[in-house]
Amino acid sequence: MKKYDRIENVAITGTSSDGKAIAKLDDLVLFIEQAVPGDIGTIEIRKIKRSFIEGKMIEVIHPSKDRVDAFCEHFGVCGGCKWQNMDYAAQLKFKQQQVVDALTRIGKIILPEIAPILPSPLTTYYRNKLEFTFTDFRWLTPDELQHPNDFDRNGIGFHVPQSFSMVVDINHCHLLPEPSNEIRLAVKKYALENNLSFFNLRDQNGLLRNLIIRTANTGEVMVLLSFHKEDENIEKLMQYLATEFPVITSLLYVINPKGNDTIYDLEIRVFKGADYIIEEMEIEDGTGSKLKFKIGPKSFFQTNSEQARNLYKIAAEFAALEGNEVVYDLYTGTGTIANFVAHKALKVVGIDNVPDAINDAKENAEVNKITNTSFFSGDLKEVLNDNFILQNGKPDVIITDPPRAGMHEDVVKKLLEIEASKIVYVSCNPATQARDLNLLDAKYRVARVQPVDMFPHTHHVENVALLLLR
Repeated sequence: MKKYDRIENVAITGTSSDGKAIAKLDDLVLFIEQAVPGDIGTIEIRKIKRSFIEGKMIEVIHPSKDRVDAFCEHFGVCGGCKWQNMDYAAQLKFKQQQVVDALTRIGKIILPEIAPILPSPLTTYYRNKLEFTFTDFRWLTPDELQHPNDFDRNGIGFHVPQSFSMVVDINHCHLLPEPSNEIRLAVKKYALENNLSFFNLRDQNGLLRNLIIRTANTGEVMVLLSFHKEDENIEKLMQYLATEFPVITSLLYVINPKGNDTIYDLEIRVFKGADYIIEEMEIEDGTGSKLKFKIGPKSFFQTNSEQARNLYKIAAEFAALEGNEVVYDLYTGTGTIANFVAHKALKVVGIDNVPDAINDAKENAEVNKITNTSFFSGDLKEVLNDNFILQNGKPDVIITDPPRAGMHEDVVKKLLEIEASKIVYVSCNPATQARDLNLLDAKYRVARVQPVDMFPHTHHVENVALLLLR
């Protein structure tokens, strides 16, 4: 077999941990794009390795009962929403299986019955933040490639998977609610009409680099434009947005002359409004009280607001606080979980290695008049030492929500030394969570497991585990 060969009547049997469909051919495993488990079809080979093949479903001969029509015109080219051709109930089934497989095959520990995955309340327009990239060399459709010189190559959208410089020009995105599409298209139209240059990723030139849009459940909207250099046209474009979209409550921009798109080390300039928006989240105190979270341009906040509240409710339920506990919130970020559970705890101590996030956490506690939280910045494996515990009290409950890489091995070792009565482990990567649970198994047993779907139409899944000291 060689690249672009075709294999007919391939039966799709499952999904992989990175979201691709799986089939088997003799002793080879096939990882296939745009296929749904249960499909039988023709596969075109795209990559050949020693023990597996990567390919693409180019003809569905017998569709799976779980196959549905994709709702987005950009499906198959854009790197997001790769499962939108799969029925949502089937998506949940395979995400549930992903958690089960990770905890059993990698964790190799005794597990309780794993609860059914919690579906997302919204399956479209569920995100509160997206970042779009400008390009002067957009992806062309197969029809456009026949006459590439007949088409304008400027665009704004998302990167093509496995491509550094190619960007798909997006007409309508089904992830972020309006006015996000209207704002993005208006910026593009203004830029084309006024001959503003779109950024070239390879040559590192052009004016317009990125557009970040955030929306909040309070109705507030943040728009942040990233420019490659100072230019007299910036003022005019920003004024155009301020006039055309009075709904924007935080209109910001940044000058980024660097070779990468990160803005965390750059000064954010306010053109109009505040330098933040407010998100609200009801807490479980029986009074209907709501927490307010100030979200700045560099803040981390769960991108599915509705499901984030459900995720935090599960973490709080697993912690089962009675009011006299010292709680440590590791990888606290902007302190959302810490502030969410503070009313049920004696004291909550949050730690994170991002100073800006810790500043946000402190500010959010102040905004909500929460006085029993304290937040510390630094590398967790260095901050969480005996002296820190002596000063802040031994934790009765530890909540940990690490990045995809999971917890550092030194942090896991420290948790085993501390011997808190409970650990609530919130994870965005069941595989690294399973690895850490295996290490914690020396002193802890897993009592409850609850998968949560934060990102419909993708393979990503969150998981919450409750560990009790043996």
